[in-house]
Amino acid sequence: MARKVIIDCDMGIDDAVALCMMLFDTRFEVLAVTATEGCVTAGQANHNLQAIIAELDPVRYPRLGTASPTPDAPPVDTKYLYGADGLGNSDFEVSQLQRGHQSEKLIGDILRANPDEVSILCLGPLTNVARAFRRDPTLVSLVDRIILTGGSMIAKGNVTPAAEFNFYFDPVSAKEVLRSKAATILLTLDTTEQVSFGFGLMDDLPSDSTRVGDFLRQILPFAFRAFRQQLGQESIPLNAAIGALALLEPQLFAFETMAADVEGQGELTRGALVLDRRPHPEWRPNVDIAVELRADAAYQFVIDQLVTSSNQESP
Repeated sequence: MARKVIIDCDMGIDDAVALCMMLFDTRFEVLAVTATEGCVTAGQANHNLQAIIAELDPVRYPRLGTASPTPDAPPVDTKYLYGADGLGNSDFEVSQLQRGHQSEKLIGDILRANPDEVSILCLGPLTNVARAFRRDPTLVSLVDRIILTGGSMIAKGNVTPAAEFNFYFDPVSAKEVLRSKAATILLTLDTTEQVSFGFGLMDDLPSDSTRVGDFLRQILPFAFRAFRQQLGQESIPLNAAIGALALLEPQLFAFETMAADVEGQGELTRGALVLDRRPHPEWRPNVDIAVELRADAAYQFVIDQLVTSSNQESP
């Protein structure tokens, strides 16, 4: 029986790669893809969600959840790395949704209809899941597990010196989700950035005669150019794609149960992941954190999964 999944993400380039990996895998039934604000505005995230699904045209269409603005979001700008639209300035045209379903409401509806059966793969800020739990606290006991990408174990951030982007953008929601009693698996920057993708990735992608291959060849070149020109890097991270591997190929990881929280107010440490690793910790262990990854194998699994997805496309 296919495992039921909701994918929640902020619809940037790495999220799009993860969706290419997940939407065609017959081991999973993607019940919904929900947009959240983060690397792009809520409106752009909703546009990108429709564009990605339309471009890929999966055999089984998921339900779509729309993002709404995040209160007190910090002024962050990722356009210089991922383009004005978050998808490499691809400017995909889409028809406007006649009636959108709010992401947090859709998450709640699906969990209530499928108690203990649905995993949530969170690849962006945790705004939607936290909002769903606030609307109905009983949802915490209905979710199978939450797999999320965020934080850094060694306080080495990618948006500030101390914080990873997803937790920094909405630290209050990150704190609430980690403090909930939902079974949580966390992939931090320490793990996801062990796998880097050089320009040779373009040669490994599926053929441009496939929808997956054609779509990825439209969005990825911008990121390679931007990381080289802006950061002097010859490779790019695809953190969301590695996050998806925690569902697709969990044997690639080793996990350790830890006590974790998120700093919500710090002037210098907003969004920092804090772990109680004292000899006698006072916090309860609440999250399984990936502490090891077979990086070379992970790279190949990403490629293999994209090729498999292209082979599963409908005629």
